[in-house]
Amino acid sequence: MFDLVIKNGRVVTSNRVFEASICIQGGKIAAIVEPGASVEADKVIDAKGNFVFPGAIDSHAHLNDPGYNWREDYAHGTAAAGVGGYTTIVDMPLQNEPALTDGKSFDKKLAHVSPNAYVDYCFWGGLVDYNLDALKELDNKGCVAFKSFIGPVSPDYVSLTIGQAKEAIEILKSFDARAGFHCEDYSIIKWEEARAQRKQKNDWKDFLDSRPVTAELIATQNIISLARELDAKVHICHVSHPKVAKVIRDAQLEGIDVTAETCGHYLTFTDEDVIKNGSLFKCAPPLRETAAVEEMWEYVNNGTLSSIGSDHSPCELSEKSEEAHGIFGAWGGISGIQSTMQVVFSEGVVKRGYSPTILARALSEGPARTFGIYGKKGAIEVGFDADLVILDPKKDWKITPESLYYVNKISAFVGLKGVGLPICTVVRGHIVAEDGKLVGQKGFGEFVKKIK
Repeated sequence: MFDLVIKNGRVVTSNRVFEASICIQGGKIAAIVEPGASVEADKVIDAKGNFVFPGAIDSHAHLNDPGYNWREDYAHGTAAAGVGGYTTIVDMPLQNEPALTDGKSFDKKLAHVSPNAYVDYCFWGGLVDYNLDALKELDNKGCVAFKSFIGPVSPDYVSLTIGQAKEAIEILKSFDARAGFHCEDYSIIKWEEARAQRKQKNDWKDFLDSRPVTAELIATQNIISLARELDAKVHICHVSHPKVAKVIRDAQLEGIDVTAETCGHYLTFTDEDVIKNGSLFKCAPPLRETAAVEEMWEYVNNGTLSSIGSDHSPCELSEKSEEAHGIFGAWGGISGIQSTMQVVFSEGVVKRGYSPTILARALSEGPARTFGIYGKKGAIEVGFDADLVILDPKKDWKITPESLYYVNKISAFVGLKGVGLPICTVVRGHIVAEDGKLVGQKGFGEFVKKIK
């Protein structure tokens, strides 16, 4: 007798789609059997006609908790994640108060968020110029990677120079940890912003021009050069352009251990959306031209970009005000943790004809391997956690503010229409969301450490 059986679904793995029933016992996948096989369970879900994906893992989320929870908090952010098909999130160390940069701040954060999470969660550790002696402690406590900025960052965090990044990577290599970088060249951006602000009035083209692809490319090349020299592990966050992806691909083929992610908005929207709609579509790196969006999909498909994160970066509507803050001061970030899976399915599988396996690779297996949790998370295999998403491939959807579980129900994705929607999310054998509604228990989500 199993706890739960999901029967007759089209199971999607990283390399194939096949019909099967998934049997769950004690929060783990206990068996994968032929469809129609006789199995007994306390609860049975008939997934006939629908895809069953491994639970999605958000490689890049800012839940702002503790400290800035008027933007987002763990209860709302993980609820939205569960409704959207993310069963595990990897939460960033900044836009927290304090930033997660040592053992004390780690303990404070874990104690604060653990009663409120609906889905499982990992922590990025901070990587700043004042915590190099705390990195080992954070690794021992369970941080799965360490986040740094080469470009400008919000006042609650600190950018690194390339020299500082070199020392940090050397330290992380000593205990086999991965450094992740926001790659945009600081000096180019600050100079271009200053140039633009000499004008009497700025427009959104000025913002786009202040963060050119060259800035992203130079910073990425510098980090890859360090990884090559030091034989170390690095991760490039939120890649926005195929020129950057190509540099990463070439490094991977050379044998350098560099992983990379992109985000749903870089696979959906373009620079014209920024020019037309303004701050709601402001993010960093910025949205790129239409041709770049199309080519980015190929770098997801061939595995160069092994993760699709949300870079969920929420704020209050007032913080997006161009009138109050100006083009360069308005909040830069897009809320997408609830919408990414459905958008990627609709844009990639329905609109562009990619196999559903692209989602299993980039939303599940890729991030699980990058952050050292594969074997527990990231695949539909016996012995793995029973993290699963049933997705109806024919269900039409339109994203509305009312459908979002965020603290602030604003997003560039509001108004977008598509086909293919998660209709049931299962975390460790327990249903946390059904038919767009949260049904799980707050506090059920568990902290997940890197497997050593």
